[in-house]
This record gives sequence, structure tokens and C-alpha cells, in this order.
Amino acid sequence: MSYYNEKGLKRFVNAILFSFAGYKAAWTHEEAFRQEVLVFLVSIPLAAWLGKNKLEIVLLIASIVLILIVELLNSAIEAIVDRVGVEYHELAGRAKDIGSAAVMLTIMLAVATWIFILF
Repeated sequence: MSYYNEKGLKRFVNAILFSFAGYKAAWTHEEAFRQEVLVFLVSIPLAAWLGKNKLEIVLLIASIVLILIVELLNSAIEAIVDRVGVEYHELAGRAKDIGSAAVMLTIMLAVATWIFILF
């Protein structure tokens, strides 16, 4: 029986296990993800210390979590493109570049969030 035929709690548990496998794969194979996780771990106590209220703390932390989310999606795009073929193709390069641009834009948003809240 495949994952897609599972129902209820078993499907939910499988989804969680697959998600953890995704985190592990990103940690193992993506240096940028490891770096961003370290930034996240540092940002949690910093946000708690520097945020003036709960909303500021949540916004500071959420801006870093958003980087992790976009990095995971970018890594998935890159893995799919690499799976299809290693030879250069304009669309493959474009997909990777757009994913990278999304990560950069998210980092810029996080930096702006931290600057606006802290200064």
C-alpha cells in the first residue's frame, strides 16, 4: 500500500516522517540551509531580548523562519532540476536563478524587518 492510499493518523504520521526526512536532506546537502539555521538559532534569543513586545518578537523570528521556508523550496527546485539532467538548459538555469532570487529577496525582507523594528 502506498503513502497516498493511507488514511487518517497513519497518513499524518507518514507526512511528519517525510518532513523530517526533508529537513535532514536539506541539512546534509545544503550548506546555505545549515548557515540559515544557525542564524535562526542565534536570532531567537536576540529577538526575545531586543523585541519590545510580543508582536515585535514574533515578527523578528518569523522573518528568519521565512528565509528557511524559501530556502527549502529553492533547494527542492534545484534538486528537481538536477535530477532532470546535468547538461545546461536555459530553463533549468532560469529556474535555479529565480529560486535564488526568492531567497535573496526574503533575506532582504528579514534584514529590513530587523532594521525597522530595532532602529
